[in-house]
Amino acid sequence: MRATVIHAPHDIRVEEVPDAAVREPKDAVVRVLRACICGSDLWAYRGEAQRQPGQRIGHEFLGIVEETGSEVSGFRAGDLVVAPFMWSDGVCDYCTEGLHTSCVHGGFWGSVGYDGGQGEAVRVPHADGTLVKLPADAASDDHLLTALLALSDVMGTGHHAALGAGVREGATVAVVGDGAVGLCGVLAAKRLGAGRIIAMGRHAARTDIAKLFGATDVVAERGEAAEAAVRELTGGQGAHCVIEAVGTEQSMRTAVNITRDGGAVGYVGVPHGSGTGLDLGVMFDRNITLRGGVAPVRAYLPELLKDVLDGTIDPSPVFDRAVSLDEVPDGYRAMDDRSALKVLIKP
Repeated sequence: MRATVIHAPHDIRVEEVPDAAVREPKDAVVRVLRACICGSDLWAYRGEAQRQPGQRIGHEFLGIVEETGSEVSGFRAGDLVVAPFMWSDGVCDYCTEGLHTSCVHGGFWGSVGYDGGQGEAVRVPHADGTLVKLPADAASDDHLLTALLALSDVMGTGHHAALGAGVREGATVAVVGDGAVGLCGVLAAKRLGAGRIIAMGRHAARTDIAKLFGATDVVAERGEAAEAAVRELTGGQGAHCVIEAVGTEQSMRTAVNITRDGGAVGYVGVPHGSGTGLDLGVMFDRNITLRGGVAPVRAYLPELLKDVLDGTIDPSPVFDRAVSLDEVPDGYRAMDDRSALKVLIKP
């Protein structure tokens, strides 16, 4: 089969690799119908996160079950399924507590020796604990498939950030970051009843999506100017709830400085220097809470799936370009130079 591999920074290739196959009794093989490129994939693409030459890449996909191992009971060939960005057994202490990302048998797609999502098929370990079944008729609905693909990562991650920030009815929310996760954080905040949502971003195409998703205000400034703008919008107090979806020193410092005393920051930006943006003295003095981390998307999938299917939320606008599998390297270049927000892959 063909799959995307990374050989070195800025060296993404689509190559022939061994076919995905059942190796363990709890495995399933999923033929990929839709996949995508994540902003976090760019850290490896840029050489800021190490990968072995020839390692698979990609962690967001949905598709059709082709084959199951002898101990898989919840799925059969022909089922349409979506996979969260990590596999998990669904039965360990962490999984039963809703923290599937800490599963004792879990792992990330694209890890050494495992398939990545950006390919024609994927071997899924612990299929019963990992996969979520989708309505069969969604396979013929291109728009719905695109919305459902967002549940594999960015929508669940935005939701995790909103929960970490304590978003509630009537709250004022600020979102730092205008990537797909930040935009899904806007959508999640709206879904949870936020009264005011301040989106922070400088790119009109992205802030237009933020407005579509429920943002009431847009702040285009950065750094201290952005902090001043948010304070002006909030009567000098800052936002009750702040979503941090970037992971840099500046983004975390901005997030803390625009949080209202007694408020919370929900952080989901993959950390790249963000720790140096934290001043515990400031957070202590102002009673600011910090919650977040790797989103346990599998725990959120059932409730978010219901809302996508009934039309309550539609995260599909975060995908602004589609490519074939052969065009994946072009998709990486487009996201790297910010000419694309999030690239959809149709194998």
